[in-house]
Parts: sequence; C-alpha cells; structure tokens
Amino acid sequence: QVQLVESGGGLVQAGGSLRLSCAASGRTFSNYGMGWFRQAPGKEREFVSAINWSGANTDYADSVKGRFTISRDNAKNTVYLQMNSLKPEDTAVYYCAAGGPGWALHNYNYWGQGTQVTVSS
Repeated sequence: QVQLVESGGGLVQAGGSLRLSCAASGRTFSNYGMGWFRQAPGKEREFVSAINWSGANTDYADSVKGRFTISRDNAKNTVYLQMNSLKPEDTAVYYCAAGGPGWALHNYNYWGQGTQVTVSS
C-alpha cells in the first residue's frame, strides 16, 4: 500500500502561482511513477501531469503545458506540481496518484484525497 497526502491548494487570483505537494508513505516511493489529476465540478477527472520513477521523463496535458511543472524528490518521498499563470479554468480538486505510466487513470493504483485549487478572475 501507498498512502498519499496532498497539500498546497488554496485560493489564488488569475495569473498567480501555487505549488502542490504530495507526500507518500508506505511502499518504496521511487518504485512508482506519479501523476497529478484534477476534477472540476460536474466534470470527469482528467490528467494533468505525470513523472516517471527517476524524474527523467515528464508529461503534461496540453491545457497546462508551459505553465505547470512536475517534479519529485525521492529522498523526501514527495512529488510536486508547480502551477504558474493560473487561470479560472484551472479551478478543481487536484489529486496525486501513484502507479502509471502515462495519462490513463486506470494505470494508477493509489490515490490521495485531493486538495482544492480555486482561481478567481
């Protein structure tokens, strides 16, 4: 089992920045690819970004490419999502997940509880 706890969400104005963190415990963190997903009210959960076990390979949804950066620190068992130039349409609950690879939700076995990100216009 892997337990995941997200933090760093909040309310920010459009154009602002937030950094989300996801702390993992349980099985060896570095064995897993990690992903960030989000779910807006009334919408399905969607892929945001993913990173492989070493951090050498990353992937982004087109909607966040150039604005968001995923990274990980295996020594701290933590994955991050730096979000810049935030837009109101980025408002959602953001979830981290362990497993992967890639963008498909069903590839991820473990999920956090989510952290709310709200971007005001």
